[in-house]
Amino acid sequence: MSDAVIHMMERITIRLPSQQVAMLEKFVEAGEYPTVSEAVRHAVRELIEKHSERVQKDSEQISFEV
Repeated sequence: MSDAVIHMMERITIRLPSQQVAMLEKFVEAGEYPTVSEAVRHAVRELIEKHSERVQKDSEQISFEV
């Protein structure tokens, strides 16, 4: 990852159950992802893609109701 991309990212802290952390580490060990951070970024991207349209619609409805 380039320095420019890293500088565009924000750092957050999350707490996960140890079983989930262990599974993320297994993904890295198996070569699925280069780092645990990249595995989490991938999961977040998928979550956003899956739910973003519905969330956008919900937020637009809220703004029209005011």
